[in-house]
Amino acid sequence: MADKEMEKLLGRVHKDIDIFDFNGKNVPMIILGDRKFDDIMSKIQGKAISVNTNLNILQDGLGHVFVEITLDFSHGEIHEEFLIYANESLEFFECLANTTMFALSPPNYSEVNQDKIFMVQLPKPDKATEAIDIIKNGLSKKSGLEKEQCSRRDLNPGH
Repeated sequence: MADKEMEKLLGRVHKDIDIFDFNGKNVPMIILGDRKFDDIMSKIQGKAISVNTNLNILQDGLGHVFVEITLDFSHGEIHEEFLIYANESLEFFECLANTTMFALSPPNYSEVNQDKIFMVQLPKPDKATEAIDIIKNGLSKKSGLEKEQCSRRDLNPGH
């Protein structure tokens, strides 16, 4: 991946993610701004909805792995995309694979104020497991390249 492409992707990364305890399970959470969260909730409140969720994995073969999470809600014409840099968020995806669900939340979520959270169940749980395997494989390539570069430096002092 060219440096400019990498910078462009890193500039799009959604950094507001976290893990929280939900009934004894670590669940990944995507944190939205208050206004965006409230806008989504006002469009879907009181409706039976489904959320089509896709995990698109972008990798460069050099160990940089990004996951674009796309959400399409069945009501409210809501389409959201979140790009997450998997290199720095492996635990997020491990929890996603374990629970097959994630939460959308405003910034000030608390265990007490659980009405301010929206849970999304993955429609295809096996996709999360496949995704974590692809992510780990991509990250291991980076680890292998770094070890190879260290070995070369050891053989070529001064480089």
